[in-house]
Order: sequence, then C-alpha cells, then structure tokens
Amino acid sequence: MMQDLNAYASFLKEYLFSRLLSFGRWFEGMKDIIVALLVVKRGKYSSSFLNTSFFVLVAAGVIAGPIIAENNPFSPLLGEKYQPQNQSTVVSYNPYDTALSTVISSKPRDKIVDYSVVSGDTLASISKKFGISVDTIKWANNLKDDIIKPDQILKIAPVTGVVHKVVSGDTVYTIAKKYGINAQNIVNFIFNEFTDPDTFGLQVGQLIYVPDGVIEEERPKYFAPTYAQVQAGVKGTSNFIWPTNGVITQYPSWYHMALDIASNALPPVLASDTGTVTFAGCIQYGYGCHIVIDHANGFQTLYAHLSSINVSAGQAVSQGQQIGNVGSTGRSTGPHLHFEVRSGGQLLNPQNYLR
Repeated sequence: MMQDLNAYASFLKEYLFSRLLSFGRWFEGMKDIIVALLVVKRGKYSSSFLNTSFFVLVAAGVIAGPIIAENNPFSPLLGEKYQPQNQSTVVSYNPYDTALSTVISSKPRDKIVDYSVVSGDTLASISKKFGISVDTIKWANNLKDDIIKPDQILKIAPVTGVVHKVVSGDTVYTIAKKYGINAQNIVNFIFNEFTDPDTFGLQVGQLIYVPDGVIEEERPKYFAPTYAQVQAGVKGTSNFIWPTNGVITQYPSWYHMALDIASNALPPVLASDTGTVTFAGCIQYGYGCHIVIDHANGFQTLYAHLSSINVSAGQAVSQGQQIGNVGSTGRSTGPHLHFEVRSGGQLLNPQNYLR
C-alpha cells in the first residue's frame, strides 16, 4: 500500500512539472509575439496609449483625492482639518486701492461720559467695559482707593490717560511733560481742539485729553533730620490724648510695641501731650518721615510714616497741636500712623497711657 502511494506521488510531481514547463514555453512565445507587434506598430499606438494613460490618471485623482484628504494619516501633525467655511476674514489695507477690503466700524467716544455704578461693579469691571485703565477712572474722579458704591456717578474718559483742565500758561508741551508723554500724543488725539491749529493754542478752562498720560504720586521730600534739646519749662501732663483718627490695624505686642492707626484720608497728627520736638525728619527706610517729642517728665512719644511734617526740631508744642499728617513713608504698605510711647529708652504699651 505504501509503495503505491509513493509511486502516485512521484507521478503527480512529474506531471505537474511538465504542465508548468509547457505553460511557461507558451507564455514566452505569446510575449515575444506581442512585443514584436508593439515594436512594429509603436508609432501607431503610442499616441493612443499616452492619451489613455493621462485620462486614467486624471480620473484616479478626481475619485481618490477627497478620500485621501479625508483619511490623511498626517493630518494630526498639521493641526485641525482644513475647513474653508471656518476660515477667518483678513482685514487689509492697500493705500493704492480705493477702499478697504473689509470695514469694521466702531464709533469712538469723543468726550467724558457719566456712568452710574450698579451693584456688583468694580473699577476693574468698569474699566474693561469702557476699554480704559483703572487708573484713568481714579484720576478722572479723584479716587484715592478702589472703593465705589452703587448709584455713584463716575466720569469716564474717552481714552486711557489723563483729563487735564487747562490753566493759564499751559501749552501742549508743558502738559505733555507734566504727564510723561510726547506732545505729539496730545495733538494726534482727534477730539482735542485748539484755538489755533498751527500753534496748537489752548483756552483756559478747556479740557484736554492726554492719551497714555500718567499722574505720578507726589512723594514726600526727604530732608536731613534735625535734633534739639528739651526746652526748659515745657512739661507734659502725663495724660496722653489720641494722636489721630482712624482704624487700629495693629495693637501692641512683644515684637511691635506700638499702635498702628490707619486712614486713607491722611488726617492730621496731633501732639499727644505738651513737649519739645527733639527730632523731625525723613529717612527712606524704617520710620520714614517721623517726629519725636520729649515731654520733660520722663516720657517721649514718636509719630512715624508721616506724609508731611509741620514742626521743626527745638519747637515747643502744646497738647493737641497739629504736627503733621498721616502717610505711608519708610517701611510702610499703606497710610497709617505708627505711635510709640517711650520712657528711659524703653518702649511702653501706649494703650496704658492714652485717655
């Protein structure tokens, strides 16, 4: 049985090989005939062949192009799929054309407008609403802080900067220098009016808009401190009065044996008791502008961070006399009075002596 299977397999192998060999000879013969025909007729069929090939390529591009673009494996590398309907409009201007390709109209404000504050408003939200800076609103309304109330009327300038009321002697150049800009900025603002367009003349009392102008906060003038001895016959009562008005923001403690009394209104500072001014001056650190009064009874008081000083060293002062104003000079983050009571070089708790 096994011998018969081997014989059959050998026969089948030889048969298939002979058939494949016969097919190969036939294929080679046919190929030679076709090649010879094409060579002989190459001038006749070349044009038709090229034309047919071109139309096949065009048809393939038209049919397969959208499919390839939609399924492009490289599209994540190139960003979002190309969508002509979402393409943004480009605004461009050619000075040699007669018109803009796209016109976007927005009527500018030409003067100050009044705005009534509503609940929930902040200076930041109002500035965003009108497209001007917070400082511009504060300067136009003489605001010292960011606090506003509902129904409060705010004057809103037409542009970020300063609104200046012309006084005698003002020119566009002096105004520009005052607010730290170039005079051309004032001239370029189309809503500024001039009595003489050639010399940019101004009329006393008119309002001039100063785009991008800045009002610099007036800083206290620092001067050399002076010292003096206590005057004879000037003695305190040892009963100290509160030196100013405001809110106590820090009480005495072991590391800060003083009272901090804050007020944005910069109220007057009074001598807490009768005595002699032994120090009056300003430094750029620590107490800033400050005053020391010796009461000739073993006590001294100190008044620090002042915005102004109204007395000088050696001057006798009476209890309740104004000696300066609350400020924020030296090591200070906001307007307040730093008040100390001293005796024998030691800091005492002011609350134990104030009445």
